Amino acid sequence: MISPIEQIKSAIAPLRDRILNHKLYHEINDINDLRIFMKYHVYAVWDFMSLLKSLQNNLTCTTTPWFPMGNADTRYLINEIVVGEESDIDLEGKRKSHFELYLDAMHQSGADTKEIHQFIQTLKVTGNLQEAYTSAQTPSAAQQFVNYTFEIVNSNCDYLQAAVFTFGREDLIPGMFMSIIQEINNDFPDNVSIYKYYIERHIEVDGGHHSHLALQMTNNLCGTDPFKWEQALEAVKTSLERRILLWDGAYNELMVKNKKAAY
Repeated sequence: MISPIEQIKSAIAPLRDRILNHKLYHEINDINDLRIFMKYHVYAVWDFMSLLKSLQNNLTCTTTPWFPMGNADTRYLINEIVVGEESDIDLEGKRKSHFELYLDAMHQSGADTKEIHQFIQTLKVTGNLQEAYTSAQTPSAAQQFVNYTFEIVNSNCDYLQAAVFTFGREDLIPGMFMSIIQEINNDFPDNVSIYKYYIERHIEVDGGHHSHLALQMTNNLCGTDPFKWEQALEAVKTSLERRILLWDGAYNELMVKNKKAAY
């Protein structure tokens, strides 16, 4: 009998293939193209951290006074993932969250970070995503992506959050993209080394050890309840569809840039 985990993997395979073979990757040919891609991708890096912390809040006790909460194995799984994502090491061995590491990569490459900083600053003050989008002029595709992530966050449904975290966010970087980054790094080693490190670290930590932990966490939370597994599958499908839309947004902006450059 096929396990629920394997059933989800099979059901989402066509969507994953669309992401892994997206036409966007063929349009990233130089550092200027990469800067545009990073402007979109950074939103996925940021809201990934928000999804992660929501999971930690739901699965462990993060308030005082402290009380034991939930399953100890599940607490262990989420806490270990948080440590790696929120306090990893950069190229110099300094502790950084993966989001902070991504911002460092954007600065080094010359990508514009004013938009994402404005977004975060406004969100800190207002707590309102729409106001933050407006203030930062966030691209529509990024808005749709973040909106769905926060729909899952605000559901306070731990098994849906775990499923989207596990199947919708991990292991979605194709080998072709790594080859592109390597080529750009060969031409601009002083501009892309941090980004190359970030991608390699993402594959090593997130796509390896953390993906196994996340699979186990999702399995623990959905258990033997077929309704939970059915809901989890639908949430993951929507998450992957939003990722495709995010990549479509970056692709369309690249096509506009390249069309202008042709004239």
